[in-house]
Amino acid sequence: MTEPFVCVRCDRDDPGRIERVPFPNELGRRIVAEICAPCWEEWKERQMLLINHYGLKLHESAAREFLYKNLRIYLFGEEGTAASIDASEEGSVEW
Repeated sequence: MTEPFVCVRCDRDDPGRIERVPFPNELGRRIVAEICAPCWEEWKERQMLLINHYGLKLHESAAREFLYKNLRIYLFGEEGTAASIDASEEGSVEW
């Protein structure tokens, strides 16, 4: 049984944990330790929107770094400006 925790994003007390580490690095371990499953699901939806909106090619390291930066802002409230998703800009978006 896992220890109870408070999600750093939503501040809810033990809303359920992520079952497996999403990345094989320190960031992945931090996500499991500090983020609840509902917030992780919200991020995955936002990530999909970002990938589609900006036409990211995930085999490119710059695209992955763009997503990691936005993940840190979204989940952990780190400093920076989160990428916007504006449907009126469709076809002309650059990142």
